[in-house]
Amino acid sequence: MYHNYYDIGVAIGSGKGLVVPVLRNAERMSFAEIETAIAGLAQRAKDNQLTLEELEGGTFTISNGGVYGSLLSTPLVNPPQSGVLRLHAIQDRPVACEGKVVVRPMMYVALTYDHRVTDGREAVFFLKRIKEVIESPARMLIEI
Repeated sequence: MYHNYYDIGVAIGSGKGLVVPVLRNAERMSFAEIETAIAGLAQRAKDNQLTLEELEGGTFTISNGGVYGSLLSTPLVNPPQSGVLRLHAIQDRPVACEGKVVVRPMMYVALTYDHRVTDGREAVFFLKRIKEVIESPARMLIEI
């Protein structure tokens, strides 16, 4: 089933464990509106005030295990969602740059997706785009 909307689950640590409330129609929201909505969901999770409806029906989830120090893991898809993107902790690591070993901040990103919905090639392009946006966030505002 294909949807023409983005109901994005956002993993949030609450006092009683991890919850994944859903940000409805994220495609219609500005960055500021998304940020405000996530902050509101986080506060409602902390106060144990989320409703069952707020936890159901996501099409995709974003999870940031890096805030807890996670360096690498494989997220699990929560059906009927099509996938989950997991961000991990940023740490300085040695990398090759122009023939020299230099220290750079590095972060692993993991994507798990339902192959019945998403082709591997598109998934790789998506991850490549995530990398580009994280490395140069201003480009996101000027590109169409």
